[in-house]
Amino acid sequence: MPHPVTAIRPPARTGMLIGRSHGSRPPVTVDAAPLAVDLGSSLLRIWLGPGRTLSVPLGHGLRSPVVRRGRIVDGPGCVSELRQILRDHRTPVPVGALVVACRPVLAAPAEQEATRRVLTAVLAPSRLLFLDSVRAGAIGAGAAAGTLLVADIGAQLTEVALLEDGRVVAARRAEAGTRDLNHTTTAAMLADTTSRLVRELRQDAALRPQVRAALARGPIVIGDGATRPDVTARLVATLGATVHRAASPRTAALTGAGMAAISALRHPHDTERRPERSA
Repeated sequence: MPHPVTAIRPPARTGMLIGRSHGSRPPVTVDAAPLAVDLGSSLLRIWLGPGRTLSVPLGHGLRSPVVRRGRIVDGPGCVSELRQILRDHRTPVPVGALVVACRPVLAAPAEQEATRRVLTAVLAPSRLLFLDSVRAGAIGAGAAAGTLLVADIGAQLTEVALLEDGRVVAARRAEAGTRDLNHTTTAAMLADTTSRLVRELRQDAALRPQVRAALARGPIVIGDGATRPDVTARLVATLGATVHRAASPRTAALTGAGMAAISALRHPHDTERRPERSA
């Protein structure tokens, strides 16, 4: 039987503004508390600190979606939608916060730039860093060390990545997810798509030893698909490996992004060295 992976939660950290004392010292500004964002195809999730998460449907009631298959397809509409969500849920967002945003693995530069423009307009961050959702999920599941396979089966995307000590070595993705399940697309078909992506990684001779080691360890599955026993059972059968479901699969990536945001705030030089400014 697969063993669930317990997510690690970081200690609390908050930002504050220290005003004038009774003396003549000027006010001292302390960094705002960091934020993490998972802008998915069907849900917006914002990590506001340990134990504080906003999770709401995205595009509900709109004539056309603002995010499709992990890509922002309507930038101005997405900005308006996010601002409205924050107002409706009375969610105050600190100006100038460090923000870590989840991105689909293998996202094109133009797709990342579209996300950057939207989040900059809505959140006005002091720094905006990007983290592949598969890597964020491994961090959130507390399993980033060593050689690892992570499968993120989301609403409209399925992503599989080979990680080595938390770094993405290689990845594949397919435009299929749990929202595609109907009378013609079954859970078995979605699981078979995930297995096919694993096989594609294994077909690369240079990656074969690492993929074999990761399969022996057992892939970690996150995302909405991880909550479906029919999907995970089929993965066990097709991969011939134990499959570990993250303890909180729907929020594992957001939790990992939140942990990365805290780390980036405490150790800013670690992220500033990287040209892509990825956490």
